[in-house]
Amino acid sequence: MKVGVFTPLFFNLSIDEMLDKLAELGIEMVEIGTGNYPGNIHCDIDELLASDRKLKEYHAKFAERKIQISGLSCQGNPLHPDAEFARSNHVTWRKTVQLAEKLSIEVVIFFSGCPGDSDGSKYPNWVTCAWPQDFQEILEWQWNEKVIPYWKEETKFAKSHGINKIALEMHPGMVVYNPETLLRLREAVGESIGANFDPSHLFWQGIDPVVAIRKLAGAIYHFHAKDTYIDPLNCSENGVLDTKHYGQVAKRTWSFRTVGYGHDYKTWKDIVSALRTTGYDYVLSIEHEDILASPDEGLKKAIKFLREVIFTEDVPGGMWWA
Repeated sequence: MKVGVFTPLFFNLSIDEMLDKLAELGIEMVEIGTGNYPGNIHCDIDELLASDRKLKEYHAKFAERKIQISGLSCQGNPLHPDAEFARSNHVTWRKTVQLAEKLSIEVVIFFSGCPGDSDGSKYPNWVTCAWPQDFQEILEWQWNEKVIPYWKEETKFAKSHGINKIALEMHPGMVVYNPETLLRLREAVGESIGANFDPSHLFWQGIDPVVAIRKLAGAIYHFHAKDTYIDPLNCSENGVLDTKHYGQVAKRTWSFRTVGYGHDYKTWKDIVSALRTTGYDYVLSIEHEDILASPDEGLKKAIKFLREVIFTEDVPGGMWWA
């Protein structure tokens, strides 16, 4: 396994400055945002798709520093009821797939999307409970009329460009937000659908990441290293669903934290062991969104923490000690 970094963190640095900084920190992999929610500060996707010369120059920046791109990320909502917003997100997704092909990158990271409750909706509608019956009807309409048809078409498009690993981040607010919903989509449209496994989004839902990793064995294509702190007092009072602004840390039920500041070494060692047990041996890409830690300090602490818990060497076959 390798420690990587999701680079929108460095929104104030040029791509050369960002790569130099990561090379100094000994980072071997980066995840690049190509647009939509992550932005595209380090990737002018239109320029790269239009010019082979620019593409070669871009690729050389990484090769010179011996840094590999773990995946291209364009998390967005291509199923948004706002047609223009959905179209823009969809176009960025397709351009990202095309760029991944040109750069020989196997993984594209995205969201499943979330429609509204009808064709006349203005905003997405994320269903979180089974009753009243309206919610069941909304779910069936979303999945059968929007989600499955969209992803059947997009997995075909991705395959036509050599991309067989679509890593959907299981994110509340999207129709795919836990192992069950990810596997439902994977069963409906094929094994191109897998997970960008981010435990921070699972912790606050009450999901055990180790159990989720075992359930998704063979379907994890990328991994975000991000933690979540569950505030025991606020959670006991209000439960895990929380719509307060992320800046209201003292009042929130949960908050995103740098790895190690939500859960301890034992928890993260169990996560890494579960990943290795199920055959995942790729990147742990740090997504730093800790409001209590500066970009530099939070990143450095995350790198140090993860280097304590990952395995970096291949395991000899069988019972090597016998």
